[in-house]
Amino acid sequence: MTLAEAAAQAEALAEEGAERELAELRSQWADELEAAVRSSDYRQRAVAYRAIGQFRFRQKQELIGRGLEDESPACRGSALVSLERLSRDGPAPVNAFRSRLHQLATADSNPAVRRLAMVTLRNGSPQRDTIVLLSGLAEDDRQEADVRTAAARVAAGLKRKSNVR
Repeated sequence: MTLAEAAAQAEALAEEGAERELAELRSQWADELEAAVRSSDYRQRAVAYRAIGQFRFRQKQELIGRGLEDESPACRGSALVSLERLSRDGPAPVNAFRSRLHQLATADSNPAVRRLAMVTLRNGSPQRDTIVLLSGLAEDDRQEADVRTAAARVAAGLKRKSNVR
């Protein structure tokens, strides 16, 4: 079984609520995941960063930080997908990487990574600086249309969330 297959199995176990089996699978694949994150092949690193979220590996959040800094857009995107997944249950993972997410949303060279960073920010606490940043991106005519749309949508959602608080 490959890491990608094990991660897909872990995703299924997590969705079923099979915590014990998921924990066993995590322990079996922890070393493999660590090795894949350090691979020279960006494809292996991307699979590993995505697997962190599929395994619900909260203990490996420092590896997500490494993924957000990776030279490969595929790896940064995979790390963002995992961070978004881990933050669905609470804002702490997003809040821990907020400044880096702001950088990715505003300055990453890859528009898909920028949009993923914005979508990930949606799961964080509705902080004013994030809302202002996203609102500014939504109104900036120099941005691509899909980037502006994503920024507007996430900013609106965070504003709603802040009004509920």
